[in-house]
Amino acid sequence: MAVALILVLIAAGSVAFHLVSPWWWTPIASNWGYIDSTIIITFWITGAVFVAIVLFTAYCVYRFRHQPGRQAHYEPESKRLEMWLTIVTGVGVAAMLTPGLFVWGQFITVPEDATDIEILGQQWQWSFRLPGPDGQLGLTDTRLVSPDNPLGLSREDPKAQDDVIVEGGELRLPVGKPIKALLRSVDVIHNFYVPEMRAKMDLVPGQVSYIWFTPTRTGTFEILCAELCGVGHSHMRGTVVVQEQSDYQAWLQDQQARSFARLAPAAQ
Repeated sequence: MAVALILVLIAAGSVAFHLVSPWWWTPIASNWGYIDSTIIITFWITGAVFVAIVLFTAYCVYRFRHQPGRQAHYEPESKRLEMWLTIVTGVGVAAMLTPGLFVWGQFITVPEDATDIEILGQQWQWSFRLPGPDGQLGLTDTRLVSPDNPLGLSREDPKAQDDVIVEGGELRLPVGKPIKALLRSVDVIHNFYVPEMRAKMDLVPGQVSYIWFTPTRTGTFEILCAELCGVGHSHMRGTVVVQEQSDYQAWLQDQQARSFARLAPAAQ
């Protein structure tokens, strides 16, 4: 009886803890509210299964407890029970996976009007590259990475000359504009993560991954590395500053001194 009561209290306590929990997600600052919705659906499905299993276990412990004169009944298999367990499990798994597939389809489908930027991770700082007046990013090559050219831009590519380079600083973006972030790493695996954006992706050496999102409110948001990348991992932080379009364009004009064409001659 005590064990059955403890199991019931565990189920009730788990539900109560969720309802009164002081830990909630940070406010969403991008279009990826779908991520939260998918997590909530998954939580309620798994939570309902957890409560049902714990309560069923409590019922079995109490219902089939030892009593004088009672003998256990041995049933080696039950095809009917196995069929129902298979069906219920399959429906539950499908219910959890289906919303995620729709969200994943949106997650990898970049809008045609998205602006390309580049985010480069290295032990232990973030660097950023933004398109200049031509609105296009130039070519890069990992073989060109050097202390004088940390992002490995091609000096032969005309499109790279006006690219704005920001090392170890803050990433500024306009509000309400879709952004496609090209992600590269020059050493080990990193992970670009802004909690308020609800979007994160690995940066894998030797390949270019990407994520896209649309900032929906202005403000300053912290960038974290969500992949253990060495002894300085906890210090690999940065900031995303989301501004109104006019403020962003004014800032971008001031950054022309940071264009690759102006930095490259000093590096040669």
